[in-house]
Amino acid sequence: MAHLLTWVVLLPLAGFVLNGLFGNRLGKGFVTVVGCGLPLAAFAAAMACVLDLLAGGAREPLVHVAYTWAVVGDRTFEVAFWLDRLSAVMVLIVTGVGSLIHIYSTGYMHEDKSYARYFAYLNLFLFFMLLLVLGRSLLVLFVGWEGVGLASYLLIGFWFEDPEKARAGKKAFVTNRIGDAGFLLGMFAVFWAVGTLDMDRVNAAYMAATPPAVAASVVGILLFIGACGKSAQIPLHVWLPDAMAGPTPVSALIHAATMVTAGVYLVARMSGVYMHAEFASSVVAVVGVATAFFAATIAVVQTDIKKVLAYSTVSQLGLMFVAAGVGAYGVAIFHVYTHAFFKACLFLGAGSVIHALSGEQDIRRMGGLARRIPVTFVTFAVATAAIAGIPPLAGFFSKDEILWYAFASGKGGSPLLWAVAAATALMTAFYMFRLLWLTFFAKSRMSHDVEHHVHESPLSMTGVLTILAVLSAVGGFLALPHWLEMQLPLPPVPDALHHFEWTLLVVSVVIAATGLAGAWWFFGNDAARAQRVHAKGLHRLLSAKYYVDEFYERWLGAPLVWVSDRLFLNFGDRMLLDGTLNGLARLAQRGAGALSRIQSGSLHRYVLFVLAGSAALLLWSIGRV
Repeated sequence: MAHLLTWVVLLPLAGFVLNGLFGNRLGKGFVTVVGCGLPLAAFAAAMACVLDLLAGGAREPLVHVAYTWAVVGDRTFEVAFWLDRLSAVMVLIVTGVGSLIHIYSTGYMHEDKSYARYFAYLNLFLFFMLLLVLGRSLLVLFVGWEGVGLASYLLIGFWFEDPEKARAGKKAFVTNRIGDAGFLLGMFAVFWAVGTLDMDRVNAAYMAATPPAVAASVVGILLFIGACGKSAQIPLHVWLPDAMAGPTPVSALIHAATMVTAGVYLVARMSGVYMHAEFASSVVAVVGVATAFFAATIAVVQTDIKKVLAYSTVSQLGLMFVAAGVGAYGVAIFHVYTHAFFKACLFLGAGSVIHALSGEQDIRRMGGLARRIPVTFVTFAVATAAIAGIPPLAGFFSKDEILWYAFASGKGGSPLLWAVAAATALMTAFYMFRLLWLTFFAKSRMSHDVEHHVHESPLSMTGVLTILAVLSAVGGFLALPHWLEMQLPLPPVPDALHHFEWTLLVVSVVIAATGLAGAWWFFGNDAARAQRVHAKGLHRLLSAKYYVDEFYERWLGAPLVWVSDRLFLNFGDRMLLDGTLNGLARLAQRGAGALSRIQSGSLHRYVLFVLAGSAALLLWSIGRV
């Protein structure tokens, strides 16, 4: 059964090749069948592999060596695929939710002139993401990691005719390359210390009594830099909100279930390193909670429906890193799992709203949609309640686990960490119910032309929303952290703190309810109340996203552009390289001009030159004797 792992990876690649080469010639029907059918086939193959894994009690992972890459001395580098409990969760999320997004796209992108190119890119993205989560070695994972970055650049900048959208794609690509440099250095450090890049062997080496030559914290910090880039953590978070420039299904694919969770997966996969890297784990937790709080404050004031969800994603990723930083790696993956359902539902629901309103994204120009697009409303409301932590929906279980271990973990939990994470959860509930109210309940603020054409989305879109809403409702009942505990053990909890567990659970419920009530009080009872804060300085600061982009542009971007222009372009390229080459060309030209004077056409002169040359040669020969 292990050989099916290769097919899980290759089927989306086949979709990319077929749609890329023949999609425009064979029409939308062919593109749809190939673009959706092959990811669904990959999901079926992945499910078969997971069932085979479970049948064996998950004691031994499924391993399949697809290709021997290189042999250097006594070291062999292989393209090997690895399925254990952790990768099983990720591969089902990627293929399952990814396939649903593909199906949704058939309705959303049906009228787009680049329909074939869109599905080719989607399939390519899925291929690289599967390479990332199934690769046994850091080398294979890194190929998938870089490939996902390339595919995301193509998808975010899909409508590249618009300069702003093209710029967003470049911003995502460049920002991720900064993080990837740290990841690459981490790989070098791992290979130097352990002599292999196979992640199971690396973890075993760091778990052994004798530590490797390179400290675990050094490796952990370097790998986390890469994770910060992919998962949009401070200070490399700036690319993800701008990634909203791509089509809405792309936003769901990148922000919900796949690319942005790669950093969390990397930390969980390398848990053997982080368990013995106390400083690196503390950095992961602190950066995570700071990012979660920071992004939540920005999301509170956003007016673009997709930007609210984008900053929400940054915040939720921060909470996942909080769990990983205190040693609760299984809890982090649990939130990856639940987040995939409700955030995909929210993004696709936002796409349905935008589709119904003929492209409108500003929530200040919406309202009163609950009865106009009822399926979209119900599914969006379920997902909103899930991310807010309303029991018994999926988000409640995973978020409560994060808050519990942030408080009680013997690997770095503290009341302060819990307090900041709890404040983030409160803001999450507030801004999500704000979004729900202003979009679906408040008085209609749509223009007459837009309101006249409001319509529910086709079945290809609403059907996917319904499936994701159901998963958002029931997905939390799977005790995923305990199922993963064999591979990702939960951190110890001091005996003195056990009696706080039920108290904190009640507090989690109160936090969600308080956010809901606050949003209703602020926006539902008196709409003018919300408008009066717009003049406040704090609102302006949050609306400007703390001026981080402006800071980067002025103090990092502009100096680098200046250095690039003045030093590398003007001096290095134009003066040094071009000057040298042009100088050599002019020298050759002048030499040729001088030599050309010899070609006078006079036979007597030619004879004279021959005699002079012969005499010079003779004299040189005599001199040598």
